Amino acid sequence: MRIREVGPRDGLQNESVQLSVEEKLAWIHQLEEAGLSYIEVSSFVHPKWIPQLADADEVFKKLSRKPGIIYAALVPNERGLERALAAQVDEVSIFLSASEAHNQKNLNHSISETIASQERVIQKATEAGKSVRAYISTAFFCPYAGKTPITDVLKLIERFAKAGVREISIGDTVGQATPNHVEELFKRALAEVPARLLAFHPHDTRGTALANAYAAYMCGITAFDGATGGLGGCPYAPGAAGNVATEDLVYLFEGMNVATGINQEKLAQAATYIEAKVKRALPSHTLRTMPGEEVRG
Repeated sequence: MRIREVGPRDGLQNESVQLSVEEKLAWIHQLEEAGLSYIEVSSFVHPKWIPQLADADEVFKKLSRKPGIIYAALVPNERGLERALAAQVDEVSIFLSASEAHNQKNLNHSISETIASQERVIQKATEAGKSVRAYISTAFFCPYAGKTPITDVLKLIERFAKAGVREISIGDTVGQATPNHVEELFKRALAEVPARLLAFHPHDTRGTALANAYAAYMCGITAFDGATGGLGGCPYAPGAAGNVATEDLVYLFEGMNVATGINQEKLAQAATYIEAKVKRALPSHTLRTMPGEEVRG
């Protein structure tokens, strides 16, 4: 089981509270201590689009890296890649939507324009010795166009696979999918590419994230994205709730005797820490079972 922690990027980008560099580093250190081997630290997008992550360069500069942990960052284009390479990221993440309408809202470009740009990023990152992870957003439903055709998602998976990405994360961005949707998409995808190439990125808008994660696992998927505390959402997906809480994912799989290598107590402490810093109650089920339901800190 491979758990990818995306909270420091995908979680914080949607929070109104802006953490200091020191607070972010303290949280990342707690995630390291909990045993997470993959942490998406930040994003090298223009600060005017996501001011919460404007300090990406400084965070990476001050990061005390531990052996065996992949420290990743999201890049929107070749300029973002230049900054990421200068920051010595371990892995580059790229992204686009399977829905044309959402891609236009999120990136102000068509899907064809976006993927052409991203293929240049993949090539340059690979030449620089960096692996690349691709996100496919709105893979199940789009807030503007409704249900996303599976064939559209499969075409993007095929193209990214041919371009040489290490992993493709399939996102239920608006959190509307149910297990049957997840099962149908992954069964069809796994007929085309190996399971090691795919990951699942569930959101919990309708409370189905854990059920969907279970469905993906039963199809053969063993890589999952989560955000500590259930942080997150999407500024271009109205009504979308946060990511599935990493600690809830770990509880699910450890309870199924699927080893994650993550210390649940330390991960819960990291969730408590970030809940206090964002100054609001987070949706994590694990947090609600801890003494005192109020925002801590």
